[in-house]
Order: sequence, then structure tokens, then C-alpha cells
Amino acid sequence: MTESPDPVAATESLQLDPQSTALQQSHWYAAHVRSRHEKQVARQLEERRVDCFLPVYRSVRRWKDRRKELDLVLFPGYVFVHLDLKDRLRVLQVPSVVRFVSFNGYPAPLPDSDIEALSNGLAKGVRAEPHPYLKVGNRVRVKYGPMAGTQGILVRRKDKFRIVLSIDLIMRSVAVEVDEADVEPC
Repeated sequence: MTESPDPVAATESLQLDPQSTALQQSHWYAAHVRSRHEKQVARQLEERRVDCFLPVYRSVRRWKDRRKELDLVLFPGYVFVHLDLKDRLRVLQVPSVVRFVSFNGYPAPLPDSDIEALSNGLAKGVRAEPHPYLKVGNRVRVKYGPMAGTQGILVRRKDKFRIVLSIDLIMRSVAVEVDEADVEPC
């Protein structure tokens, strides 16, 4: 006589497996989409009743004969979706969706707090615009102000950026603080 497997133990073991738990929980994921297709993908996801978020910002563009305010995508090439991983095929079947941003072959969940904070901030009128991704340790160039044209290494990001400028010939460095808007990656 053989024993039948315990269904409770089987479900508990499934819930301990990180991949199966990820399949059963809703998280935010970044879907990579074709260039300039973000708004179209977001519209189609909404039609399919998939919870999605496409952050945009207002920008004034000037031509010779006119000015126009446009809603531009804050993160070109990406649409954020909130779903269970088991439902990811609903997103991947949308034309112009290329793939999910993944790590080790599995879609990487984004911190819910980051997406929710961005969504709440934009809904309350916080002004946002794209900025080059800068990481401590990256080489940067000062664009504006009295230090314009100098290059250094970003060592701190707080209210102002702290940049270490080095004079290689005499092997000396100096740390200066500049506004975030005045810095670009090299």
C-alpha cells in the first residue's frame, strides 16, 4: 500500500521555492519596448487590463515658426508593468514589447516603493526630467559655471555633487561641490 502525497506539504514546499513565490506575487517589472513605441504599448496594455505605468514629463520644443508643449517619455524604451510573473505572456504578446529586464534569465522585480514614489510625485505635480545616469566613481565633466570644462570623479551625491578634480602632473586633487544640473558624464 502506497501513501498518497500530503497536499498541504506539497503547497508549503512550493511556497518556499523563490521562483514559485515570485510567480504568485505581483511586483513591478520593466518591459523593454521598441524605440518610440512606449505610449502605444501602454495604451494596448491598458486595453488588455494590465496595470502599467508610463512616466512622462512636459517639454517645450521650439521650431522656427512655433512653440509646442509635448508629453515626452521619462524613461525612453521602457514601460513599467505590475503583475504576477505567471501573467507575463499577456505583456510579451503586445506588439513592440521586446522583453522584460531580466537577471539570470528571470524578470527582475523593481522596488515597489520606487515606482509608487515616482507615480505619486508625478501625480502631485513634481517636475521631473531625464538626467544622465551618474554613479559615484564615474568620471564627469562640469558643463556650466566657473568650473565649466573641467573633468573629475563623482564622489558624493547629496544636495550638491562633490567632484574630485585631479591635476595629474603634480599629483594633487581638490574636491569641489557643483549643482547636479551642471554635471554630465564623460
